[in-house]
Amino acid sequence: MPLVEHLRELRNRLAKAVLAIIVVMIVAAFYSEQLMQFLAEPVPKCEDLANSDGGNCAIVSFNTLTSPFTTTIKVSLMAGLIVSSPVWLYQLWAFIAPGLHKHEKKYTYYFVSAAVPLFVGGAYLSYVILPVSIKVLLSLTPGGSANILSLDEVLDFTIRMVLVFGLAFELPLLLIMLNLVGIVSGRRMVGWWRGVVMGVFVFGAVATPTTDPVGMIALSGPIIVLYFVAVAISLLNDKRRARRESQGPGDDEASELDLTPDDIDPVEPVKALPEQTTRDRVNGYDDVT
Repeated sequence: MPLVEHLRELRNRLAKAVLAIIVVMIVAAFYSEQLMQFLAEPVPKCEDLANSDGGNCAIVSFNTLTSPFTTTIKVSLMAGLIVSSPVWLYQLWAFIAPGLHKHEKKYTYYFVSAAVPLFVGGAYLSYVILPVSIKVLLSLTPGGSANILSLDEVLDFTIRMVLVFGLAFELPLLLIMLNLVGIVSGRRMVGWWRGVVMGVFVFGAVATPTTDPVGMIALSGPIIVLYFVAVAISLLNDKRRARRESQGPGDDEASELDLTPDDIDPVEPVKALPEQTTRDRVNGYDDVT
């Protein structure tokens, strides 16, 4: 298609994606209170102000006049993006897929089918350890003080934890994809394991919003396990690739050509034609040249 047609198709698919997000946002707005309660559930809440002394519990509140409105919009938008993700992801795929080769589409299917469960698993793990992490942080509150937390900050904290854990679980999948396209070998990944273990723990300490060791270990441990799983898969893929290359190219693959240039033979002297022998020659050339 010409460029104008591509831009028109992009506009139509963006409109469908945005419309799906807006529809889900409107529906989620009616259930925003339940959604906020679900996201703030990991916080141990105090029954009243009298029980808020020390670090056993916290009081969740709105600190500004516009906080209820902005928090409702934020929660509704997040629900719209998540619930409508099948629609806008399909629109994105439908726009990109016609320009991909068959093997590229195959790798994309593999990537998506593995990326979604990994992200969901990381998000679920973050929600499981959130109560433990929050209790550890609240336990540092000295006696005579109360924890009054903004609901907006609690939601931001929860969302950051979910995103960090979900995206971190995609790192081993990225290594497998690099191995499939031949950029990184499994043997090289084996040699990286000491640096990777150290780097993952540093990443877990920096990336998690909490400062407690529980969140760091909960994030770093599964990533290290997934890394070694990625190494094992990459080693198996390297053996498969080596076995396939030893058998020569397949019926639908091009053979490798030897394009090394051969040596040039000595130049043979040029003999003059009979009709050129009678012409006057200057410096070895006839008058026509």
